[in-house]
Amino acid sequence: MAAGTRTIVSLECQGCKRRNYSTVKNKRNTPEKLVLKKYCRFCRAHTEHKETK
Repeated sequence: MAAGTRTIVSLECQGCKRRNYSTVKNKRNTPEKLVLKKYCRFCRAHTEHKETK
């Protein structure tokens, strides 16, 4: 396994545009941006969170 295939990414709420979560992803297996439904404490709802750098 090559070093550096996993990177730390931030997840940004699509409602309020705040960066609430950070996670790790494998760039080789998932080259596209992550989109997850997570809870946003500022919106007080489950919203889509998209990957940002």
